[in-house]
Amino acid sequence: MKSATPVVYIVDDDEAVRSSLRMLMRSVGLQAQALGSAREFLDAYDRRQSGCLVLDVRMPQMSGLELQQQLNQRGATIPVIFISGHGDVPMAVEAMQHGAFDFLQKPFRDQELLDRVQRALALDAQSRATSAADAQIRERLSSLTPRELQVMRLVTLGKANKVVGAELGVSQRTVEIHRAHVMDKMQARSLAELVRMVLDTEDATQKP
Repeated sequence: MKSATPVVYIVDDDEAVRSSLRMLMRSVGLQAQALGSAREFLDAYDRRQSGCLVLDVRMPQMSGLELQQQLNQRGATIPVIFISGHGDVPMAVEAMQHGAFDFLQKPFRDQELLDRVQRALALDAQSRATSAADAQIRERLSSLTPRELQVMRLVTLGKANKVVGAELGVSQRTVEIHRAHVMDKMQARSLAELVRMVLDTEDATQKP
């Protein structure tokens, strides 16, 4: 398991910029790691580590856009804040179209960057919490027997126990027992909560 403390990754080929931004992050109590190239970042980054990425658009060998493409291909969800010069605005717009969190045009005020970093860290924390909750629900679903899954699907469609029993060819009492097992295994306190779990799992499955 990686540290729960988020890390602000700073990737820029300009050593002075890296040092300055690292000091800025640390001045407000944020943990920061500065790297001089996209390749260095890819070698060091673990997607289990929470945080965000402050990324220069123009860099030799592998540009910020190319790094973003690499991250997208790997399924990484780390929020990316691009830093761009005046002539790089079209590139920054392209980056936003490919899922970047935000971009700042140079020169910018320290507080502008800090505000965006804080919002990016909040988004990352929220998405990780949602992913963890989805994983818990899927784990609970995997503990259900085939019959319990059938009962759950029919019950969450709003069908009464008697109707479920008739469709499955079992007694109403058997349905009640399976339903109780489903509620217990899914840790659902109400039918409404069970329905929400099922819907959330379906939504997560349908996401690209």
